[in-house]
Amino acid sequence: SFKLLGFLDVQSVPCARESVLYGSVGSLVVGLGYFLATSRVRRSCDFAVGGFICTTLGYWFYCRYSLAQQRIRQRMLKEAVRNKILYEGSHLDPARKQTDNERNDS
Repeated sequence: SFKLLGFLDVQSVPCARESVLYGSVGSLVVGLGYFLATSRVRRSCDFAVGGFICTTLGYWFYCRYSLAQQRIRQRMLKEAVRNKILYEGSHLDPARKQTDNERNDS
């Protein structure tokens, strides 16, 4: 496995690979853009490092937030399927109660 800075296992940590890839592209864009605008080599390298850090952290937080939302939705769906299997056909089935109420109304 590939470890970034000796401790971040890029293959096993969710969102790490994408964050590093987007960070490197962001670094290239910011550094090259600043160099083309000002022709200062050292300063453009500083901006490239800053662009890498900002892009990597920005995408890291965005990806982790999306992953957390996805896990919450999966947990809710899993619970709903479990309840559907558990209550289907019983007197506690919400779908059955709804059809019983419709029959009583008419």
